Amino acid sequence: MLSRIAESLFWIGRHIERADGTARIVDVLRLQLLEDPGANEKEVSRTTLAVMGATHADGAGYAEVGQLLVFDAGHSSSIGGAWTAARENARRARETLSTELWEAINTTWHRWHNFGQSTVTERHLSWTRERAALISGVADSTMSHDEAWDFLVLGRSLERADMTARLVAAGGLPRGGAPWSVVLSSCGAHQAFMRSQRGLLSDDRAAAFLVLDRAFPRSVYFALREAEGRLAALDPQDGRTAITDEARRQLGRVRTELEFRPVAEVLHDLPGQMQRVQLAVTAAAFAVGSRYFQTGPLPEWTEELI
Repeated sequence: MLSRIAESLFWIGRHIERADGTARIVDVLRLQLLEDPGANEKEVSRTTLAVMGATHADGAGYAEVGQLLVFDAGHSSSIGGAWTAARENARRARETLSTELWEAINTTWHRWHNFGQSTVTERHLSWTRERAALISGVADSTMSHDEAWDFLVLGRSLERADMTARLVAAGGLPRGGAPWSVVLSSCGAHQAFMRSQRGLLSDDRAAAFLVLDRAFPRSVYFALREAEGRLAALDPQDGRTAITDEARRQLGRVRTELEFRPVAEVLHDLPGQMQRVQLAVTAAAFAVGSRYFQTGPLPEWTEELI
């Protein structure tokens, strides 16, 4: 497959999932302010922006967060920016996408611009989540599960691991952290969690579910394993010794660190653990770009993770 097509497919997966993940993170802020009248709007807004790695001015509130993370098309992590980037990449890879997938992405982009961009509402966020789920479903059901699909799902899985880690970090912060019931709901995990835990809700159980559950598709562990699976499909390792794929090595290290450490140790330093997941995902994405998309060598800082 041509590297430019593979790169476009990879970024379609990432940008669609980024729109979904950003909507979920902003929804955490919205629900936190609604459910806790005593919450400091500026403090929790600052925490949300910090979790997203966004620069912000002192005193920013919900309206400012909405403008930056929802409507600002020039911001790489905003919903509007993600829809635009996904459509542009889909246009470049038009001959590889199914007609249904192209129409789903193109229609989403057009409808987003008809919503209006004055104040962030629940409609903006829920519609974004629904469209992202629809596009992912269309891709899975109308594309052949070959290399093209592998690159798209690889991008989606890396972004999902990163975004879930950010959501978990938002709940794990000692000051300004969101209630775990809100984080579960924003991940679409509340019902699945309650079924798996027989209705027993606690902060530790909720955090462990979102990080380590092997069966829930939005958990950090599940997303990391899915990304490793797509990398293995793209380049099966026939050697009898070490894994030579740098992206698989980065993801495998952080995944096994989560999987085989005692749960209590993982939860003890949850924001730090989630930051390590984000760094590993970023390093893996650089490695994928260097290997398949000819984007240049890995940055020097990734050596610290090896």
